[in-house]
Amino acid sequence: MSNWSESVKRLRSILTALLFAVALVVACSAVAVAQGEDLLGEGSADPIKLFEQGQNAHARGDLNRALAYYHEALKVKPEFPEAEFQLGNVLVALGQLKEAESAFQRSIKLRKDWFLPYSALGALFARTNREADAESALRQALKLNNQDNLALRVLANLRLRANDPAEALKLAQLATKGSDAPASAWLVRAMAERATGNKAGAIASLQNVLQIEPNNLDGLLERAELRIEAGDYGPALEDLKAVEQLKSTDKSILIRLASGYERAGKPDEAHRIAESAGLISPEKQSPDGKNAVVGSAEEIAAANSDDTAVACAALLKLLEKNPRSAMLLARLGASYRADDPSRSLEFYRRAVEIQPENPDHAAGYAAALVQARRFADATAILRKVISASPDHYVAHANLATALYESKRYPEAIPEYEWLLKTKPDLAIAYYFIASAHDYLGEYPEALAAYETFLARADTKTNQLEIDKVNLRLPSLRRQIKLGQGAKRKP
Repeated sequence: MSNWSESVKRLRSILTALLFAVALVVACSAVAVAQGEDLLGEGSADPIKLFEQGQNAHARGDLNRALAYYHEALKVKPEFPEAEFQLGNVLVALGQLKEAESAFQRSIKLRKDWFLPYSALGALFARTNREADAESALRQALKLNNQDNLALRVLANLRLRANDPAEALKLAQLATKGSDAPASAWLVRAMAERATGNKAGAIASLQNVLQIEPNNLDGLLERAELRIEAGDYGPALEDLKAVEQLKSTDKSILIRLASGYERAGKPDEAHRIAESAGLISPEKQSPDGKNAVVGSAEEIAAANSDDTAVACAALLKLLEKNPRSAMLLARLGASYRADDPSRSLEFYRRAVEIQPENPDHAAGYAAALVQARRFADATAILRKVISASPDHYVAHANLATALYESKRYPEAIPEYEWLLKTKPDLAIAYYFIASAHDYLGEYPEALAAYETFLARADTKTNQLEIDKVNLRLPSLRRQIKLGQGAKRKP
């Protein structure tokens, strides 16, 4: 899984915030009137004056009074699209989303060529996870006005969620063309640039976000994550501390904050944040005395699924709630070892930092190092594991591989011999013992091991090695007959 997927998860909360950026001023011009005029007083029969009074109350944040004025204006003049549109905006702010949708639809019906109610309706659909309806409305808004900033921003978010960062970036670039582009437009652009691999561009866009809104939480976190990815830990920690000082209670923000500290090499800070946010429960313990995993029964069941993709997704979700769970980190390390060695290494490294005394985590970390062909590092760790746990099979198996691939054949042979004592039917071990002797010029020993391998090998799983041995044996026998090769030291 990539950082790209982490960005997609956060789009839902950003879309919610975008709704409140809907413009309060409609296309028609309004002349300000004296504030405080009673609803049923002077001008109560004039829909334009009622609408203007609603605008004034709306601008002051007096939503209930604005709502009353807009309703009164519509009573006097039922076919009043501007009043319907502003009524919808007030209803959105009040959380009455179904009623707001109806108001926007009525505004569109009355004035089909006006872009504002289309973009407001699209943003509302996006907020309620009706992506197809949202896209349709937003694209219609842009057809009527290709500079509609709200439509550009929300549609860019939707395209990111649909795994289409290329179009999202084009839309976000249009949304940030003007000198008055809001922070939310620059944030969407930064996320799209990050998703398309343009990290330098993303950082530049985030600078604009934070210049407009220095305390923008998403902007600070995005920049911290990009800095961590670049290994620029000092400035990243400054961003994380700034986020912490803002004292957000949003659980998704706190999860990202804890994860940021963890990735920046500050596990204690990560644990403190996670614990204070209730993301982990240090008092709750499993029967073996270790911290239990916090998560629903469904999440834990999914993490134990036989389907690797399902299990990985569930493990990552559980890790958000349990950032200090060495067990979850080790399981993720094992899951990614074959397909993504670098990610596997990171998970295992974190598991070892949390539980350095656990030989399984250390052996897993070393196995990931072997997969990444960092044999010297793996060997050092595996020697320590075996010193503490002499019968650790995984450690011996990986040490044998690391030594063999490092061409340290005299050291590799005893490890393979140890494996055969534990698993006598491990035919492939004879092949590696034989080839190690062969590389050392110890031809008689190589021949004996090759012949044992051929007698025990399975053609379904060892055909490649069988073919290699059959090609090698004639020349190897001639070399032995001629007395060639090094004599093995006693």
